[in-house]
Amino acid sequence: MKPHELRELSLEELQVRVKENESALQKMRFNKAVAGQVENPARFKMLRRDTARLLTIIAEKEQA
Repeated sequence: MKPHELRELSLEELQVRVKENESALQKMRFNKAVAGQVENPARFKMLRRDTARLLTIIAEKEQA
């Protein structure tokens, strides 16, 4: 999602998305360790960036 779309969500929804991204990233890391390869390696970068974006928006909302 784009940042302006994420800013419209509530804090609870943002935190749920952070947890979903972190669990997906953990599963991908586990699969890489076990199988030695991943379907889409670019997804690692995407998940990390999305998580950082979500955490930034959460911090902005908490300060406001």
